[in-house]
Formats: sequence, structure tokens, C-alpha cells
Amino acid sequence: MENNGRQGSHMYVLTLRSDSGHVCTLSGTFSPPVGWSRHDFYTQLRTDASRRYPAMASATVVHFSLDRNTLSSTSGGASRKDSLTGRSGSSTSGGSPGRKGGGSKTSGGRGSSWLGGKVRAGRDAAVARVRKARDRSAAQAVENGREKVSAGLKAKQARAAKKGVRKDARRQLWRSAARKQGRRLLAAALAAPLGVVGLVSTPLGRKLGITSIQHPGRRLYRRMMRTADKQKAAWDAEIREGLAEAETAIDAELSDEQQEIGSTVQRPTALNRPTNTTTPTGSSSSFLEVIDMSGFKFEVAAAEMESAARSYAPDTAMEILAMVEGLPAALASVANTFRILAERSDTEFPLEKDIAGGFDEIYGALMRSVDAAGDLAPLFRHVHAQDIARHEDPRNGHEAEKGWNV
Repeated sequence: MENNGRQGSHMYVLTLRSDSGHVCTLSGTFSPPVGWSRHDFYTQLRTDASRRYPAMASATVVHFSLDRNTLSSTSGGASRKDSLTGRSGSSTSGGSPGRKGGGSKTSGGRGSSWLGGKVRAGRDAAVARVRKARDRSAAQAVENGREKVSAGLKAKQARAAKKGVRKDARRQLWRSAARKQGRRLLAAALAAPLGVVGLVSTPLGRKLGITSIQHPGRRLYRRMMRTADKQKAAWDAEIREGLAEAETAIDAELSDEQQEIGSTVQRPTALNRPTNTTTPTGSSSSFLEVIDMSGFKFEVAAAEMESAARSYAPDTAMEILAMVEGLPAALASVANTFRILAERSDTEFPLEKDIAGGFDEIYGALMRSVDAAGDLAPLFRHVHAQDIARHEDPRNGHEAEKGWNV
């Protein structure tokens, strides 16, 4: 609304709230044309607000007030009609006592001021409620995002930890199936001679009515396969039960790791220790910076492992095979080192949670290397099957195998 650079006869306040929660307040003074009503002024003000702020075109009106731009009447004069408020005003002097509407405007001014204060208080309370609701919504969104990130990290760690367990279970199930097929071959080999005997015994048994001598090979084969099926079912059930227990243990361990209690760890206020020393200038110093080193030096142990690998000279290739087969356990031990560091960083050490999360990431990466190390031993045995067989299953003893040494 235009006021031509000077205050108008009326002061207005309009507060709007958009659908997205934004609040806009328009205020100022204006001298309306003769004959305008409060509705005309309100309509024009909404039109101007929509033109200046398009987002407020469909906004909800939180507060609207329109009052004369005066605090009290200071001069007398003839009463004139207020076209916007619909009320008659009169001067404080020269009025007739019997005239309707005569008297002082001071009480009316105080009443309008009190009413305006109540309206402004209501407006401020409404704005405060909107802001509080918005803050609660934002805090809830942040908390939900944090929970999703934590759940995703936990699921990722669970997949990495369960991968090796499931791979080992698949190997055991494959061995169980291979064991059954071996028993099938054994049953066929034993039933074949009896099948030849059955060419004679079966017709004789039919003539004599003796069923026990009919199809002896077939009967033996079926009996042995029933036993093999029962044994395989028991083995598979035991393997699957062990897998379920291992996965349950992993979930329980990860659930314990996710309990964030590091926020209760007391943080030190300073890294200085009180001492009674004297500086070269003669002044007394009450604090001296001290840095302590614990006995755990991971880099020293790693350097020793690297040096041992450089100087490693195995007597036989079977020692290398034993070392390769022990790699998964060794790497799992190294990974557990970082898992323990992550747990203690979160619960004991005066460190922030980001440090514990970094140790946890290293633990997950090392656990993936454990799976890769587990594939190396079967590959070693596959490509060196003949060489290994000379040691594990020598022909006519180890001395006889020495004849092939180059």
C-alpha cells in the first residue's frame, strides 16, 4: 500500500502463513479514500501482498488489524464519521454533555491500545507455535536419518561377517553331498557281484517262494542308499544348525557393538599435568605438557611381520601350504584387533565417535580379506594336487617317492 512518504491516517498489520509453513508480516500506514470500508481495505491489502509475494497468494491469515494512527486526541473539533471502523468520534472540548457520543477519547485510545497489545501477543504466540512445530519436524528428520545410517552400517558389517561363515557352510554341504555320492559308488560296486548271483537265485526263489534270495544286489543297494540318505540328512541338519548359531552370534555381537555409550565417557579438560618447575626467567610454572605412550605399538608388530616375510625360507613347499591354510585365522586375529580398538574407543578411550567408526570400517575391510584368504588354500591344493599327493598319499612310501626328486 502506498503512503506517499508520510504517515497515513490508519495503521495496519497483516500476518500470513503459507502452505509450506513460511510466515510473512506486512505493516504500515495508509490514508484510505473516502467511502472505503474495512473489507475494501482488507481486499486491497491481500491483492498487494499477493503481487509482491506470489507464494502468499493462497496463504492463511494469522492476524489482521486496522486502527487509527493516533495515540490520543489533543485538540477539539467537530465529530466526523470513521468510514473504516464504522464508529463516530467527537472532540474532547466544546461538546455538549447531552450529545450522543460526546466525551473524552482518552479511554477509547487506551482500549484500542490494550486490544492491539492482545492481538500482537496472539500473533507472536501463533508464530512461536509454528516455529516450534517446524523445529520438532526437523529434529525428527535428523534422528530418522541417523537411525537409517546406523542400520545400513550394521547390515553391511553383518553381510561381511556372515559371508565367510556361509561359504564354509556351503563347503561342508558340498562335502556331505560328495560323501553320499561316494557311498552310492560303493553300494553299486558291492551290489554288482550280488546282481550276477541274483541271475540264478532270483528264478530259484520265485519257484521255491523264498523272497530273501530274490534280487540280492538290488536289495543291498537300496539298504545302503537308505543309510546314506539318513546320514546325509543328519549331517546337513547339523551344518545348517551350526550356520544359524554362527549367524545369531554375529548379529548379537554387532548389536552389542552398536550400543553407543561413548557419550558418557568423561572428556579431559586439559592434557597438562601439574608440576613445580621454574622457568629460566625465574617465574614459577604450574603446568608441564606430558605425553604418555602405552605399550601397544601396532606398527612394531607389523614391521616384525614384514621382516619375517622377507627372511622367510621354507624347507619344503608343504610349509608354504600350512602357512596359506593358516592365513584366514591370522587375518581374522588382525581384524579382531581393530574390532577391539573400535569397541574400546567407543566405551573407554576419550575419543569421538568418528574415530570408533573409522576403526570399525578397517575391521570390515579386513574381514573381507579373510574371505579372500580362505579361497587361496583350495586354489593352492588344486594347482599343486600332484605335488601334494606325493607327500600326503605317497606311492609305496616316502622313500619310493624320492625317486622323482629332481
